[in-house]
Amino acid sequence: MLVSWTATDPGSGRFSATERRSDIADLTDRFAALRSHGQGYLEVRLPHSEFPLLTLGFRDDQAVIHLFDAADKSSLFVGDGTAAADAVVQVPVMDDLAAFSGDCVLAVDRAWALVRNFVQDRAPGELGEWRGL
Repeated sequence: MLVSWTATDPGSGRFSATERRSDIADLTDRFAALRSHGQGYLEVRLPHSEFPLLTLGFRDDQAVIHLFDAADKSSLFVGDGTAAADAVVQVPVMDDLAAFSGDCVLAVDRAWALVRNFVQDRAPGELGEWRGL
């Protein structure tokens, strides 16, 4: 199964906007490399379709997932209790750290599993609960 993606470059630590099309194994390798550095940012979509687009930003064991259904419609995945609802957590979004409330923070392993499920099942609405922005 092919997936289109962009991600932080593990060598430079900077977001590379160069889109790649590969199988899930190459994306998994990139995620593993970023995980070994402790943080990263990915944008993932299915080939031949601009939307939906999922983004995953993570730092240490905390992650946030955005869903873009259209250019002007986005949502955040509801957190899993990894962080207190009133906590403020910073994760990478492209090249900057962005602050999010704890109620939209997931464990990084759970977030990665959701991204893999999206690539395999192609139905973000079935992944769980989203909160519109």
